[in-house]
Amino acid sequence: MIPGEEALRQHLASCRDSFTSKDYRGENADHDVIMDIFGISPELKRENRQYWGRELGMCWQLLITALFRATVKGFAPGYRDGADELCDLIAGTEAIDTKYRIGSGDSGTLKKFKAYGKALKASGLTPVFLIVRNDNLSAVMTACRVGGWTVYTGQQSFDYIQSRTGVNFLAWLRSLGNDYKVTRR
Repeated sequence: MIPGEEALRQHLASCRDSFTSKDYRGENADHDVIMDIFGISPELKRENRQYWGRELGMCWQLLITALFRATVKGFAPGYRDGADELCDLIAGTEAIDTKYRIGSGDSGTLKKFKAYGKALKASGLTPVFLIVRNDNLSAVMTACRVGGWTVYTGQQSFDYIQSRTGVNFLAWLRSLGNDYKVTRR
């Protein structure tokens, strides 16, 4: 027996129980309109969640930036503070950051969201998050709100986009079907 072995074994048992009780089926079984455009199934996305989350997030950012650039007076690129980009774009007095899904709840991410929101507010801007998915970590959503962000998820994001651009973006995306279906090589 090693010193503290009983406590170590208790930690291992606790982790095992936590891992055993985790249900992944509901976590990523839902489709969203961005996945549907590319014909990405939940199974394919689960093969490499980090990759797909990052790539779908960049796609979302580029789409929203292009739409706002084309439709909103007072459009400006994202606000920078040195090497940090605090938001993806500015529309009038709103600093908009886009996310596909917020799944990281590490302390650095939480601090960053709080600090960025406060810095944007101090610059006279209203921080706004537009997030595609509804299955975001609640601790991160709380940190965003504490930092002064107005957070829109899922349908709320599309409602906000329509109110700012005059475009029913969700309907437009759905009209594409899966014209851009990903083919695997």
